[in-house]
Amino acid sequence: MIKPLTCPVCNKQLPPQVTVSSATFPFCSERCRNVDLLRWSDGKYAIVEDIKDRPDFVQEYLEKLEELGEAEYEDDQESM
Repeated sequence: MIKPLTCPVCNKQLPPQVTVSSATFPFCSERCRNVDLLRWSDGKYAIVEDIKDRPDFVQEYLEKLEELGEAEYEDDQESM
């Protein structure tokens, strides 16, 4: 059985027609969406995984930064 989607703030069950294209997804309302934003801004949520324990993640991130930096440099050279 597939578990119905619920709002992460108030746990109210979302109607089946709610999709990612909904303006408030995954929340049930604009109010719950704003409550979630306030919780993030107050620091009530935190990402607790230490990235030092994930050398693969750190290496991948550094490679992406390097690629972005090179692409940005090339774009700047072309615009001159």
